[in-house]
Amino acid sequence: MSKAIIAFVGAAACYAGVFAEELKLPLDSDEKGTVYVNPNLSPTETAVNAKGATLGVERPDGSGVSGGVDTSKERPTYSLGASTGGKRSYSAGAFSDGKNNAGVKAGVTIKY
Repeated sequence: MSKAIIAFVGAAACYAGVFAEELKLPLDSDEKGTVYVNPNLSPTETAVNAKGATLGVERPDGSGVSGGVDTSKERPTYSLGASTGGKRSYSAGAFSDGKNNAGVKAGVTIKY
């Protein structure tokens, strides 16, 4: 019986992780949109370490821009991104550590 409980708890944790959203802490909000910070946090046994953050603006229609830094690796990685709003949203972004790790990304999100 205990194996079934452990399996159920494990499956529930995996299911919750799939649908988890990023933590966006609002800094300022009005009718034009919300300015937020998305910290990159690493929990330990006794504390939580910040390994960079993303600062962004999200408008009521879902469009927005963001930029940030990730310091969890040997070299900090900088990123910029933007997205459109609406039922068909396009997004694009770029990242680089200034040396070997660089790239671009793009996507389409269709809401129904």
